[in-house]
Amino acid sequence: MSNIVAIVGRPNVGKSTLFNRLTQTRHAIVSEEAGTTRDRQYGKCEWGQREFSVIDTGGWVVGSDDIFEEEIRKQVTLATDEADVILFLVDIQNGVTDLDEDIANILRRSKFRASKARLGAKASEKPVLLVCNKMDNNETYLAAEFYSLGLGEPLCISAATGSGTGDLLDLVVSLFPKEGDALPDENIPRFAVVGRPNAGKSSLVNAFIGEERNIVTDIAGTTRDSIYTRYDKFGFDFYLVDTAGIRRKNKVSEDLEFYSVMRSIRSIENSDVCILMIDATRGIETQDLNIFQIIQKNQKSLVVVVNKWDLVPDKDTKVMKTMEDAIRERMAPFTDFPIIFGSALTKQRIFRVLETAKDVYVNRTRKVTTHKLNEEMLPLIEAYPPPSMKGKYIKIKYCMQIPDTRVPSFVFYANLPQYVKEPYKRFLENKIRERWNFTGCPINVFIRQK
Repeated sequence: MSNIVAIVGRPNVGKSTLFNRLTQTRHAIVSEEAGTTRDRQYGKCEWGQREFSVIDTGGWVVGSDDIFEEEIRKQVTLATDEADVILFLVDIQNGVTDLDEDIANILRRSKFRASKARLGAKASEKPVLLVCNKMDNNETYLAAEFYSLGLGEPLCISAATGSGTGDLLDLVVSLFPKEGDALPDENIPRFAVVGRPNAGKSSLVNAFIGEERNIVTDIAGTTRDSIYTRYDKFGFDFYLVDTAGIRRKNKVSEDLEFYSVMRSIRSIENSDVCILMIDATRGIETQDLNIFQIIQKNQKSLVVVVNKWDLVPDKDTKVMKTMEDAIRERMAPFTDFPIIFGSALTKQRIFRVLETAKDVYVNRTRKVTTHKLNEEMLPLIEAYPPPSMKGKYIKIKYCMQIPDTRVPSFVFYANLPQYVKEPYKRFLENKIRERWNFTGCPINVFIRQK
């Protein structure tokens, strides 16, 4: 099992900056605005031939009028419960605050809540390291007052410049159990849950994993980071990626939200299968089509989930068929993808979503032998050849699937490939789909010189 390190502290002490420094990424959004991070953000760190997970948490606050305060505190508690080592981050420039003391009191109690399953049978406590951040000018003398928190010797670092982080990582790794745990396989599929704001993406992920992994509110734009969750149950093994809602550019007013949208687009680029959430109470809108175009542009496999089906008053088969036809018509010419009507709130058909996404991923890796492909396609091409151009007849004599490609790709060898137009390529693609199951996957068709 992989070891876990959680970074906690009050808002604006540099938790996300330290997370990005340790994981050598920019996965956590960094902003001057307090309360930027709301969900737990997971990442990987390697140090001294050890790999472990790092969790960035939202700022721990008490008594504010922020609607997310209670949910963020719940997320921080979940993170500390999961972690093997806790990094309590404080701001050396501001000194000890009342909120630092409140958090220290809570962590001192959690320090003795054993995590024996992870730290070994002899471990009787969960280590908490006090880390003084923003030591940019070698002001180590300012750390002395943090001894009053009762969490041992403070470690001085600068997350922005990386100063002191090497010594911190040496200490963190030394607190892990000596026996090497098997590292998780990073080559497992990634399923990105995408859609408009408030379409129910976080609710769907929470319903899958059976816990409140991501914050859910009625406010559009609650999720700001792309959240990775390992799902390893009931014969499944993949990463679920909850993304920020993507809205039209003219609706994105905050710089912060702009970066969230960009991160969602990057999650689509790094995924294998995209689960596109559509709000059943609003139907398919222009922004749904914009997200579909991003998925198609990046040649990702697709499963469409019509969420909030429990809120539709008339749910007979005819209504379902009408909506399904409308979705396929608006997303044409690519129409060979599964559509599932369900509800993340009532968990209606959510297991079917996982099964379908897994099947679509399998379809993406499907291989057709050259012999079988020619046996099926060449008689068809002979019966329906490409239309002649400028009095010249086009002959396709041979075809094959290109090996080792990101998406299924087929090449047809012709005497005059420049005269084969896009409609005939779509005809070939449709005939391939009729004979082999590539549902949900994009297909590339190339015409090359014989």
